Amino acid sequence: MEPNLERLQHITRRSFLKSAGQFSLGAVALSNMFQRSADAADVINPLAPRKPQYEPKVKRVIYLHMSGAPPHLDLFDYKPQLVKWNEKPCPDEFLKGRRFAFTSGVPRLMGTPHEFGQYGKSGTWMSDAIPHFHEIADELCVIKSMNTDQFNHTPAELLVFTGSPRQGHPSMGSWVTYGLGSENENLPGFVVLISSGVQPSGGPSLWGSGFLPSVFQGVQCRSKGDPILYVSDPPGMDRGMRRRTLDTLHALNEAEARELGHPETITRIAQYELAYRMQISVPEVMDISREPKEVLEAYGATPGQGSFANNCLLARRLTEKGVRFVQLFDWGWDFHGTNEAEGIAGGLTKKCATMDKPVAALIRDLRQRGLLEETLIVWGGEFGRTPFREGRTAASKILGRDHYPDCFTVFLAGGGVKHGITYGETDELGFSVTRDKVHVHDLQATILHLLGFDHEKLTYRFQGRDFRLTDVDGQIVKDLLA
Repeated sequence: MEPNLERLQHITRRSFLKSAGQFSLGAVALSNMFQRSADAADVINPLAPRKPQYEPKVKRVIYLHMSGAPPHLDLFDYKPQLVKWNEKPCPDEFLKGRRFAFTSGVPRLMGTPHEFGQYGKSGTWMSDAIPHFHEIADELCVIKSMNTDQFNHTPAELLVFTGSPRQGHPSMGSWVTYGLGSENENLPGFVVLISSGVQPSGGPSLWGSGFLPSVFQGVQCRSKGDPILYVSDPPGMDRGMRRRTLDTLHALNEAEARELGHPETITRIAQYELAYRMQISVPEVMDISREPKEVLEAYGATPGQGSFANNCLLARRLTEKGVRFVQLFDWGWDFHGTNEAEGIAGGLTKKCATMDKPVAALIRDLRQRGLLEETLIVWGGEFGRTPFREGRTAASKILGRDHYPDCFTVFLAGGGVKHGITYGETDELGFSVTRDKVHVHDLQATILHLLGFDHEKLTYRFQGRDFRLTDVDGQIVKDLLA
């Protein structure tokens, strides 16, 4: 190492206090801090269950994210006037001063090619692309007035899941695990499942811990192959040898904790021990072949395969075992119309066929097992889609829509929220929210409220400031609460 750099690295507040003499105020304070850190290394599990700030409405969350932003105008937000004005030039008032991801000039309005109807006692509008949702309409709390600040995938997904469009902030699941810990000491408090073969645009930051201790980050599991990479013992190491290795590492880490008092050392101890326990618990909970045939058929799940259906079933199994936050990402919802799979006519119908059946089965399954009232389900994307044709495909036979941040649709189901309601409204063409706007931060505040937290008080001090998931914004949407 370069000598000057090494010298500078040792000129820290902690190094100064350590060198200030055994009877100095700094030395006394540091000695107490080391003792606390050493004690913590021995007795504190950072994932131990903790009580929320007040009585929660739900104990856990399953967040179903359709990565790419599903076209809400072709699924939930029916616009007869847009159908009437199909192929007409978009009025200038909706374009002036606006930027779009892939559209310039004057695009043409595009009504949905799908048939809509009203379903359930609630009369919830839905398209023919999601027939299995028709059957659970009265379980859903549909929010048509969602709004975000971002119109590109990565910053929009980061805003939804970390509260900031920039990397480096803790994810929603990390905040929840930081606040509540884990109910099952043999499983992570926060699990991530990915389907359709591609990670979301926001990448691992969407389940990262940011500046929180890394023990609170999400653990990515797989429904095909080894459930968790690098947890299995390597060839030649049996479980006894693994235990002896971990005991030695534990002793070394405890010594480091006493010497340096760094919270990540305690995190490391907890992570090693959790990984050891997961070698037994994870393969069992991830084995969906243990499920009855009728359950597999209800979800459309196939043991041994990687699919969204399998992940929905795994979400139920994980929450049943006490996992606090299960986050599903399904790739392939970016319907620009650049190819048949991305067309909002046939392409959307095919994609929805892989999604609506397992989601409906998940809600029914949780209801049947008495878990739905303790679980919050969130379904949605990172933004909406334009009421006009996407610029690059304007002359194509394949229909597609551009990114649109001003309004989109999310639905909630489960405990703590009203069932069978539609909240919020957009204008007759779908360009802006006209009633009960819900910003992304408002949704985050509401989720945390249902888990028993005041979003303004669930904070972590970093670089001299108290940070929170909702940044400096967010209001609980009380009209959604049961």
